[in-house]
This record gives sequence, C-alpha cells and structure tokens, in this order.
Amino acid sequence: MMAELRVLIWVLLGLWIHVVWGVKTAQEAPFRIHTLFSVECQNYFDWQTVGLMHSFKKAGQPGPITRLLSCTEEEKKNYRGMHLAPTFEVPSMSRHPRTGDWYPAINKPAGIVHWLKHSKDAENVDWVVILDADMIIRGPIIPWELGAEKGKPVAAYYGYLVGCDNILAQLHTRHPELCDKVGGLLAMHMDDLRALAPMWLSKTEEVREDRAHWATNITGDIYGQGWISEMYGYSFGAAEVGLHHKINDNLMIYPGYTPREGVQPILLHYGLSFRVGNWSFSKLKHHEDDIVYDCGRLFPEPPYPREVKLMESNPNKRRGLFLSIECINTLNEGLLLQHATNGCSKPKWSKYLSFLKSKTFAELTRPKLLTPDSIKDVAAKEKQVINEPQKPYPKIHTIFSTECTPYFDWQTVGLMHSFQLSGQPGNITRLLSCTDEDLKRYKGHDLAPTHYVPSMSRHPLTGDWYPAINKPAAVLHWLNHANIDAEFIVILDADMILRGPITPWEFKAARGRPVSTPYDYLIGCDNVLAKLHTRHPEACDKVGGVIIMHIEDLRKFAMLWLHKTEEVRADKAHYATNITGDIYESGWISEMYGYSFGAAELQLQHIISREILIYPGYVPQPGVKYRVFHYGLEFKVGNWSFDKANWRDTDMTNKCWAKFPDPPDPSTLDRTDEDILQKDLLSIECGKTLNEALLLHHKKSNCPDPSSLSKPNSDTAKEVVSSRKFGKIDGSNAGLLSNPVPIKHSQKLTLPAANDGIFGSLRFWVIVLWAVSGLGFVAVMFMLFLGRKSKGTKGKSYRNKRRSSYSGFLDTSGRERLSRNAESSL
Repeated sequence: MMAELRVLIWVLLGLWIHVVWGVKTAQEAPFRIHTLFSVECQNYFDWQTVGLMHSFKKAGQPGPITRLLSCTEEEKKNYRGMHLAPTFEVPSMSRHPRTGDWYPAINKPAGIVHWLKHSKDAENVDWVVILDADMIIRGPIIPWELGAEKGKPVAAYYGYLVGCDNILAQLHTRHPELCDKVGGLLAMHMDDLRALAPMWLSKTEEVREDRAHWATNITGDIYGQGWISEMYGYSFGAAEVGLHHKINDNLMIYPGYTPREGVQPILLHYGLSFRVGNWSFSKLKHHEDDIVYDCGRLFPEPPYPREVKLMESNPNKRRGLFLSIECINTLNEGLLLQHATNGCSKPKWSKYLSFLKSKTFAELTRPKLLTPDSIKDVAAKEKQVINEPQKPYPKIHTIFSTECTPYFDWQTVGLMHSFQLSGQPGNITRLLSCTDEDLKRYKGHDLAPTHYVPSMSRHPLTGDWYPAINKPAAVLHWLNHANIDAEFIVILDADMILRGPITPWEFKAARGRPVSTPYDYLIGCDNVLAKLHTRHPEACDKVGGVIIMHIEDLRKFAMLWLHKTEEVRADKAHYATNITGDIYESGWISEMYGYSFGAAELQLQHIISREILIYPGYVPQPGVKYRVFHYGLEFKVGNWSFDKANWRDTDMTNKCWAKFPDPPDPSTLDRTDEDILQKDLLSIECGKTLNEALLLHHKKSNCPDPSSLSKPNSDTAKEVVSSRKFGKIDGSNAGLLSNPVPIKHSQKLTLPAANDGIFGSLRFWVIVLWAVSGLGFVAVMFMLFLGRKSKGTKGKSYRNKRRSSYSGFLDTSGRERLSRNAESSL
C-alpha cells in the first residue's frame, strides 16, 4: 500500500512540475532578446551603468544585457568598475586611429561592430534592444510588442536631426527619402543590425569628417561642432540599407517633460537637466563623480510624493513630476544596492532611506506595461505614405540679440547653457551686431549659432548713439537674410537664464495673438506718447522681455518695430519720466516703446503672462514655475550680491576659470519667512547657473587644469574673478523689490569708446624714451664700473615699474562708477 502511495505522489508531483514549467515557458519570450549599451572607462559612465542595470532587473526586461566597454589599455589599468555589469570589452576609438580626431561618440557603432564580430552571444540572438547609459527602464521593452518587424525597426523620434531634410542627407546617402529622424531607443531584428552596423560606423566617420557642413542650420547641432555625427551616421546608414523605421514618440520621455494623456512611457532618458520645485538634477554636474565607490553617498534626494502632489493641480503635469522623482529615486536605489555589493557598511537610518525601502516606493516603481495609447502612434505611422512622423506641435526658433563685447559674451554663455538644459524645442540663433572693426578683434564667434548683422549702434543717418536699436534692426536683417522654417519665433534678451521650455502651445500663442510678459512701467501706452506715435493707442500693450510670435506676424511687424524705435528715440521733447517712465529721461527705453507702438499699429493683441519671467530678487508667486530668469537688476542674498553692470568690462569667457563669486549655500538660508526663502533660492539658482555655464565653457575651451597652474598665474586668475565684485558685498538684507524700471545695461550710459590712438602713440614714445635712457644709463655704468651688471638690472626693473604705472593712465573706472551710481538710484 505504501509503495502504491509513493508512486501516486511521484506521478502527481511530475504532473505539477509539468504544468508549472508549461506556464513558465508560455510566459517567456518566444524569441531571444539581447540588450546592449555603450560606455567608456569613466566614473561618469559607472554611475549611469549602476542606474541602468538596476532598472533592467527591476523592470523585468527579458534576455541578457551586455555593456560594451570602450577603454584604452592605459585606462584599464586604473579602472574600478569591471564588476558593474556583464561586460564585453571593445577597443577604444575615442581617438580615431586613422585621423586622430577626438570623438568618443563613435565608440557606440564601433563597439556594436566589434561585438557582432567577436562575441559568441551575438550568434544566439533574434532581436536587439540598443539603449544609452543615461536611461532608466520602467517596463519590458519587447520589440515585437512595439510593432518591430524584420526590415522595420522601432525607434524614438529625434526631431532636431534636420539634416535628414537638406543637403546633408543628399551628400551622405543615396536614399535621402528614407532618412528617419530617430535615436535613443532602438529595437531591431538581428539581421537588420548585422547589415546596418558597418554602415553606421562608416557613415559616422563620413559625417564627422564633413566639417564644411557642421553648421547649425544644416545639422541642428547648436554647437556646430559635429557632436551629433554618430546620430546622423545611424540615420544615413539605415537609409543606405533600406530600413523603414516605425517611429514612436511615446515610449521614451525626458524627465521634466509632461507625458501625453493615456501614455505610459517605458523609458526615461535623463540627458537633460530637470527640476521639481526647487530641487533639480543635471547629469553634467556629476561628470567626474565617483559616487559608485563613495560608500553611503547618494544623489540629493528629490521631494517626496506627498510634496509633489501639493505642487501641481493638473493631473497630467503632476504625473510628469512623478516621473522625474522616480528617475532619481531609482538611480539612488541602485547606488544603495551597489554600495552593499561593494562591501560598504550598512548606512545609517534616514527618512529617505526608509522611503526607498518602503512599499509606497515599490508600488510607484513596479514594472510598467505598454498601454494602447503608447503604441497607437506606431500603427498610425504605418499608414502614412512617407516615414516622417506627424509633428504634434509647430516648429519653434529662439533668437536673441548681442554685440561684440565681453559683456555680452558671458551672457551668451549663460543663456546657451540654460537653453541646453531647459528642453526648449527647436534651434537658437544669436543675432550679433558688430562693426567691421569690432569683428576683426572679436574672439567669441563659436559661443553660439550666429547670424551676423551690421551694427546700428551709431545710427547711419542721424549719428545718434543708441545700441538698443540693434535688437529690432537685427531681427529685421535675420528675417530678410536667413532661411527660416519655424512657425513661431521666441525672442529673448541675452541677460536671461532659461529654466524650462517656452512654447506657443502651452501659452496659447496664435497668429495675430503673440504672447509676452508684463512691463508695467511703460506708462507711455496710457498718455500722450501713444497718441503721438500710433494710430491705435488703445491697442498699446505694456509688454517686453520674452516674446512668442507667429513668423508671419513678425515679418509684418519687424519693420514697424524698427521705425517706431527711431521715431520715439527722435522725440526728445517727450523723454520726461512722467511721460515715458524712464527714470533717466534719456530715451533709453525707446526700443521698448518701438515694440509696443509697432504692435499697436498692426493691432496685435498680446496674451500677457506673469508666469513666464521673474527677476531674481523678486518674491515668486506660490506655485508658479517661472521659465526665465531676467537678471537685469542687482539682486542680493544676505551679504552676497550680483549686478551684471559690475562685470561689463571683465573678459569672463577668455580668461580660463574666471567665474562670479559663488552664491551662498541654500542650507544656510533663514527659513522663517517662506516668501524670503523662495526669493533667495531663485537668486542662488540664477547665480549658480551662470557659474556652471562658465565652468563648462572653460572645460570645452581646453583650459589647463587649475591645479597645474603656477602660483603667480593662479593668483592672477583669482584676482580676475574677485577684484570687481567683493567690494559690492555689504551687510544689508535684501528687501522685497516693488517694481522698479529694469535697466537696460546694454544701453545705459554706454557711450562710444574714445579713440585711444593718441594715447597708444604717446605710450609708445614714452616707452621708447625710457628704453633709450635705460640703455644710455647702462652704457655709462658699464664704463664706470666694468663688470657690475647689477646696475643694468636695476635700470630694467625701474623701466618696467614706470611702464606699469601707465596702466592707470587709461583707466575708465570713473564712467563705470557713474553707471553703478545711476543703478543704485533704483
């Protein structure tokens, strides 16, 4: 009886195992999937690897994953991260073996080619998912569920690859009509990858070497330096082998962006800076960060979910904020586990660590599955005759006006850096107004994509010195001479920092209905000034700063803007403060009135938004996410202050490691008054962003390592940074600003520089005279005291001392003091 019972138990156990195994097998992927990502031997890529690997496991992505690690033999000697992921080592091509070109991005296609040729794993794969290291996976990425087919890979949309539509594609592929603007997420059949990979590599090399076509208007690369050659290498290579992409703009999202309703992104790409309230994260700030090997240290904790719920009432925007905190929390969770694997001791308890281990966090970050809306776009694309995806929003182009001076150069660096981090769609162009003489000496050509404009600072007809007129004149010149394919134009000033995208669809701009920000001090809209200078004074809007306008409106309006500026500027009889609001009564804000009166002539009725722009030093409205800092006024936090006018003549961009005095640490702020706290946090953010921009600029300029500089040079650099500012620090607390007239420092008291030819000539002859005297003195001493050369040295030292005393002869600090005194009258 016992024997029969044992047999029955074994039979039942076998049936149970068969059923369970069958269920398990049914749940497994019917095809073999392999995930790839490419990195280099750097701390920067190591913490990204930790985040991606953790999310890979957490999301339940099927199949193995391989890190393609590109390193030189020298780099591998000191590399600590071999254990961070399943790794396939590939030779580094950062420095091209044939051309010597330094371009690390080429390692991605080169690594894939090497893996295909030399890895045994590549022999047992049906489908490949290719990701970037700076990504977080939220749910399984299964190619056939996304709609991928052999010959039809699925990819995310990279709309800025404008080269697919112009001469670049015509030069680099025989099938420009097949060029797709894609990247980021790639899911394709293995046979397609085998055909594509060599072409991807060769086309990357080809585009990288085509320096004649690196310009922004051809590539969409705002730096114009060929940095996105690898992306074009992929698109052109795919076109060559005849791949037709199924393009989906819902699967991947940048943290900080708002997802479409009903869409569940399964991939977070944190390539851009993002913000939740006063907390922010930028991967660029952690370029040299060894956080993977620093036990217990995590990235700064973001707001908790319950705090995020109070920040945003719109459920879809709130969902976007939750995606942002999910990204950084997943990174930190991965770091926590990696530290434990590294043998670090258990970290001390904290509220944040408790949250990362909580059921609430586990529930928020459980694997996400595709929703019907997430793949709806793929089905719609298949029905299109052409592969170009439907663009849900109109094209945008951002412009700003500057002059050929160091003052505008450091502002340009700040604005361009913030443009990159903000997620602002479309391209950006600097309208650079310079005389021919200025251009000969100018060093800042590569600071931004640039359209060159003749200077009108000195009016060609009246001789009036008024640099502000360059703004409407430059816009008009750009409209008449540039090829513009954008539907909406966003116009900014150089002294601005972008904090987020400014789009016509969010702020409801339309043709005939531009959007702008309030300039309430333009009282001339309400009095005789408007009656004199426009036929429609009732249509005069007190606006400026940020402008969003339809291109057709701008084409009609630009000439009026210029003419009305000239008209108001010439009307000296009505410069009075009680008429214009200009406290200097000098016509400095004529350009602003030129804008308002020109718009009134066309009866353009502005949508005026108080949620776009804020001056640092002003108290923000609760709950408002301002998109722009306009640092046109001095602002303070405790004893620290910043006034752009104090840095008018300092060459911050060409002097290595020059920066502004660091603002206070936010942790030191008094938190008793919430209004003051929020005001100070915004001021600190503005100051920090400017310094971050300068730091990255100096790195890109290949400035020498500061630690390698000799002491005299270091002291000189410190003097450049500090000498012009520390005198402004005082003990007064910053009060709440009411609404003073912003000063346009590009115009205020900016007189044409006096011709220093006479002084230069005088200095030359003085130096010659001293040189001759010194030589004569040496000759006499030599005759009298043969062999005593120390006297000659003294003569040379004395001559140098006298020469250096002439540096004060050309000092223009009096005019600068006048500018600061005028500013302090506010």
